[in-house]
Amino acid sequence: MAEVTQDLMYELLKKLNQRFDKVDHAIGELRADNMTLRNQLHVLQGDVNNLRATFGHIEHHLDCIENRLELRELAEAQARFEPHP
Repeated sequence: MAEVTQDLMYELLKKLNQRFDKVDHAIGELRADNMTLRNQLHVLQGDVNNLRATFGHIEHHLDCIENRLELRELAEAQARFEPHP
């Protein structure tokens, strides 16, 4: 078995330190990617909320139009039964 010397321990610790630096760098990149994804999801949620609001407005306008059409149809139907001069 090889004798464990201070030089050998020093080299092993240097290699471990280098590997930990790489791991720290990789974790930093993963965190940055995670933040980017979170920001994109936040923007996407805002877009979905805007679409829901827009569809709500469109639905309201369609309800108003349908109501007007029903009133007009009712008025036309009543006009048939009213005497004309």
